[in-house]
Amino acid sequence: MSTAAAAPARTGEVLADLLPASRLRDVALVLGGAALTGLAAQIAVPVPGSPVPVTGQTFAALLVGTSLGARRGFLSLALYALAGVAGVPWFAQGGSGAAAPSFGYVLGMLLAATVVGALARRGADRNVWRTAATMLLGEAIVYAVGVPYLALATGMSASAAIAAGLTPFLIGDALKAALAMGLLPTAWKLLDR
Repeated sequence: MSTAAAAPARTGEVLADLLPASRLRDVALVLGGAALTGLAAQIAVPVPGSPVPVTGQTFAALLVGTSLGARRGFLSLALYALAGVAGVPWFAQGGSGAAAPSFGYVLGMLLAATVVGALARRGADRNVWRTAATMLLGEAIVYAVGVPYLALATGMSASAAIAAGLTPFLIGDALKAALAMGLLPTAWKLLDR
C-alpha cells in the first residue's frame, strides 16, 4: 500500500467533519483547539540567547488547523490569541498579553492554522509528502510573521532576529513536521477502513 495514495472517498472534508455536525460540535472543537494550543504552549524549553522558547504550541496550532479546517482553525487560534491578550496565562511559559516579543508567533499561528486548514480541506493531510509540505508551509508562515515582530519588539536587527527567532528552531520544526507526516495520514487511513 503506497503512502502517496490519497483517500478518495473523503475529498472536501477535514478530520473534524467526520463527527456528527452541529453547532455544539463546532463550539466544542473551537474551544478544544484553543485549549490544546494553550496546553501545548506550556511545554516550553528556553533557548539560550533567544527570548523565544521551543514549545509545542506551533505543532498544536498546525494540528488544530489541519484537523478542524480553515474556519474552525482560525476561530480556535483567534480565541487563543484574544484570551491570551486579555490575560489568560496560556502563552508560552504561562505568559499573556501582546507586549511579549514572541506574540508575533501567535499571530503567525493564527494565519498558519487558517492556511493549513484550507489546504487540508483539499486533501493536503492525506499522505506523507503533502502533509510534510503543508506543515512546512505553516511553519514558514509562523516565522514570516513572528521574526519581524520579534525584531520590532526587541529592537533587534533582521539578522539578529533570524539568529534568535528562526535558526535555533529549524531542527525542532522538522521533527514536528515528521510527527505530523505520520499522524495525519495514519488517522485518515484508519478512518477510511
